Amino acid sequence: LCLQVPELEKATVRIRQPERVRGIIQSLREQGVAKLQVISDFDMTLSRFGCNGRRCPTSHNILDTSRVISEDGKKKLKDLLHYYYPIEIDPNRTLEEKRPLMVEWWTKAHELLVQQKIHKSDIAQIVRESEAMLRDGFKEFFDQLHKSNIPLFIFSAGIGDILEEIIRQANVFYSNVNVVSNYMGFNDDGVLTHFKGPLIHTYNKNNTVLQGTGYFQQLSTRTSIILLGDSMGDLTMADGVPNVENILKIGFLNDKVEERRRKYLDSYDIVLESDETLDVVNGILRYILTE
Repeated sequence: LCLQVPELEKATVRIRQPERVRGIIQSLREQGVAKLQVISDFDMTLSRFGCNGRRCPTSHNILDTSRVISEDGKKKLKDLLHYYYPIEIDPNRTLEEKRPLMVEWWTKAHELLVQQKIHKSDIAQIVRESEAMLRDGFKEFFDQLHKSNIPLFIFSAGIGDILEEIIRQANVFYSNVNVVSNYMGFNDDGVLTHFKGPLIHTYNKNNTVLQGTGYFQQLSTRTSIILLGDSMGDLTMADGVPNVENILKIGFLNDKVEERRRKYLDSYDIVLESDETLDVVNGILRYILTE
């Protein structure tokens, strides 16, 4: 397979069942472009986890640390992060334990943001001033999918308004891109008053929050899937897709690599360890899309 997708030779790549992965990639290629769709998480999956030894911000972080948040607000948001993030990534806690705590975290964070009276007109500038970065190779990734008319579904527990702005400023917000995320609700003066439901957190990215969107139903012929994520919660993102024939799950293992490796290798077909690029994804797409 490395002959067809040389990127799989990278030192960051780990695959537990190479034969199985080879079979899936082969099937994706045989099924062809017309049957393919890509379902991806955003924060730390399409966006970078780190750069030059520093953490890159998620869509929540971008807002949390921006000039429109008071010092007191920043402190409270940071305290929430320090309390709940270790729970989110704890390999020894069950999803049942984590879910209510994630709802708690997101709800408290959103309430704090609403208190800040954020203006819609500030968002573009907040993103411009931030250290948000998409992974290396993002342009080829978005361009390939757009050129081949392959739907890209971004399913994010982040803040939709912010992540859309990141993609827009990178000049890759094409017509084939569809986002489901937590969106802000503004009043007539353009001031944030609430977050629109349903609440999406790390561990409910599945059918429960997609009901009524009908997105996957419109794509019922797209039975081949490449799924990209960076957490255990991302594994359920394709649950609403009817009649899946082939699914290739690619996981970015960004943090606490040693202690989480086994879990990722058991759950994802391909695991990319501390890899800040989309090289492997682009290589696989190139192979699938080549006539």
